[in-house]
Amino acid sequence: MEEKYINKEIIGRIILVIEVLDGIKETVNYPESFKIRIYKNKEYEDYPQHWHTAFEIIMPVENTYKAIIDEKTYNLDMKDIIVISPGTLHQLFAPPGGYRIILQVDYSVFSDIKELKSIFHMFHPCVLITASSMVHIHEELSSLISDITAEYFSTLRFREASIYSMILRFFVILGRNCTDRKNKLSNIKNKKWPEYIEIFIDVCNYINDHCTENIKLDNISKVAGFSKSHFSRLFKQVMNISWYNYLINCRIMQAEKLLIEPSLSIMQVAMKSGFGSLATFNRLFRTKRGCTPTEYKSLYTKIL
Repeated sequence: MEEKYINKEIIGRIILVIEVLDGIKETVNYPESFKIRIYKNKEYEDYPQHWHTAFEIIMPVENTYKAIIDEKTYNLDMKDIIVISPGTLHQLFAPPGGYRIILQVDYSVFSDIKELKSIFHMFHPCVLITASSMVHIHEELSSLISDITAEYFSTLRFREASIYSMILRFFVILGRNCTDRKNKLSNIKNKKWPEYIEIFIDVCNYINDHCTENIKLDNISKVAGFSKSHFSRLFKQVMNISWYNYLINCRIMQAEKLLIEPSLSIMQVAMKSGFGSLATFNRLFRTKRGCTPTEYKSLYTKIL
């Protein structure tokens, strides 16, 4: 018999049961090897503060919805779309009545697609897509969500392949829009901005491939062809995150993959993920994920 570790929290009007670690880490149970899960969520319930390693896409179909993400409140009207990045703390609040589509997409779906992996930090902590804010893509993305949902609950042949292709299409459209908007906003100040975006996407690809190695500012700035100070400033402007935090995030995600291996100790995971010491690994993992590596690992090793 499988033993599941769950956290029950009384949230006003109901008792909400979520599979979590240390009160805030939600475990997404995907159907077998399929790395996408979709809900037609109609429950009048709230989700307390939590995070997960999946991207979460939410679109109210009837009535409104509210999300608090990194302490900022987002009020969603019908057909508004919000994309929440992996590892982001958030809370969700449902109104009485109505329903919303909730998609959770495991980050590993994109693990071999360098272009997408390198721009995901532009989406941090979330992206809000409305008919007024992103008029050129909102209708197409909302239609994609509806089509993905219909396919998910169908019994058609090649269903999974169809869903994966539409998920990739969704993020390609969103990624192009985000980089194009950055170009338009920044070209006023700097005609080289499109070139900078290309350079720093290449830098992110380099970090993705070498994050377990001893990457230093001296080395990475030379790869990009900038001085250390110029590199640090431009990376933050272009990618919405410092180069060091991008590196740490890559190492944390690598560590999460290794922590589920029962044969590896916490020290071995730390070393294989690029951390110089166990103390540094423990400190940064807890800062980023709200729990220790040992607690994270126990989520998987305690299932009977």
